[in-house]
Amino acid sequence: MRTLITGGTLVGPLGATPTDVLVDGETVAALLAPPSAASRPAVEADRIIDATGKYVIPGGVDVHTHMELPFGGTAASDTFATGSAAAAWGGTTTIVDFAVQRTGEVVEEGLAGWHAKAEGQCAIDYGFHMIMGGVDEAALKAMDSLVAHEGVTSFKLFMAYPGVFFSDDGQILRAMQRAADSGATIMMHAENGLAIDVLVAQALARGDTDPIHHGLTRPPALEGEATHRASVLAQVAGNPPLYFVHLSASEALGVVSGARAAGRNVFAETCPQYLYLSLEEHLGAPGFEGAKYVASPPLRTNTAPHADDLWRGLRTDDLAVVSTDHCPFCFAEQKELGRGDFSKIPNGIGTVEHRIDLIYQGVVAGKISLQRWVETCATTPARMFGLYPRKGVVAPGSDADIVVYDPAVTTTISAATHHMNLDHSAWEGFEIAGKVDTVLSRGSVVVSGGQFSGRAGHGRYVPRGLSQYLR
Repeated sequence: MRTLITGGTLVGPLGATPTDVLVDGETVAALLAPPSAASRPAVEADRIIDATGKYVIPGGVDVHTHMELPFGGTAASDTFATGSAAAAWGGTTTIVDFAVQRTGEVVEEGLAGWHAKAEGQCAIDYGFHMIMGGVDEAALKAMDSLVAHEGVTSFKLFMAYPGVFFSDDGQILRAMQRAADSGATIMMHAENGLAIDVLVAQALARGDTDPIHHGLTRPPALEGEATHRASVLAQVAGNPPLYFVHLSASEALGVVSGARAAGRNVFAETCPQYLYLSLEEHLGAPGFEGAKYVASPPLRTNTAPHADDLWRGLRTDDLAVVSTDHCPFCFAEQKELGRGDFSKIPNGIGTVEHRIDLIYQGVVAGKISLQRWVETCATTPARMFGLYPRKGVVAPGSDADIVVYDPAVTTTISAATHHMNLDHSAWEGFEIAGKVDTVLSRGSVVVSGGQFSGRAGHGRYVPRGLSQYLR
């Protein structure tokens, strides 16, 4: 099957250019001058997609999702089937999810468990990071094995959640040393979990049980402190690639900026919720409504310039990637587990369907360029996690993961129309300029004309190489 996408403006690493794209089977065959060019040869195709007036961009790469993640006595409400389909609706054609090893468990068995969840279920391609919940000698050996044989080249550590995922500084240092030897990336959840637990216990003892106290007991200073501490440990460990997940606070961004200015292998992502939502308006919503917005790190105050600083970080590349940390929990029967005790509210917000749209609003508002939109949502995450040039770019030989995006359409986000397995939307009522028009996953049209034509099982596991940003 040969598909010709014609009339559109291709947006990629070199800017925005009128370009036609020829797809042959599952890969991009050629980039062509527009038909009006005198030198343009005739092109035969089985299917023509008219992209006139639209942008043609690489399919989004979301490198931070949590499908079916067990948490707090329940599990994330999106399965790999529902979550991957929702991602496709939103223009994301590759996800990298997190396999889990808890303390006392075997790393390889944790990875096998996630393969079993995802195999035959995904509508788009997928890979895995590995959460390391118990760093011991066996786990360190497993890191080398996963890099060499499984295409898992990134390992997430937690400075939060004592008793569940928490690693102490010594464990973190040992894992970083192993990563420095292999080239693997350490992904870090940087919050001072021991101090946070003290603040949570004190708040509950005072009777401060509403959702807003989830944010007040996780102050930005404790994200900044943990970010600094992890950065110092990485420096001592030999400068392995260190990637801070879901960075939310100006204090943490300052640490990352300083480390990068010093030439270190330090990188960071942020998420749409930290660019748009706030502690006061959303986490502090009346009654128990704020539970819908409980995530960690929490939404930050709008009385400080956190969001403005994060947008600046995206412009300057101190923030390299926008991911979602997609970890949805329904309000009924899941978020409600924390009525009367905010510490029991499952942590997570559902965004995998909306990332491309939400970050495009930064283009509309003049906060970032078209090129930066594509870089942060597709090209850079693919390069950061060993998927490029197969993913993250529209170029000859790359997988034909392509989105046709219509900037002229306006939509409104609502739980009534989204495709995530979620009974509410953190983005309810957000007006969006622009809309995903057509989505191709490895050459197959999975979304077009407001219809989903993908299927569970189309998506394949994609083994990954090392980060392409090593210094």
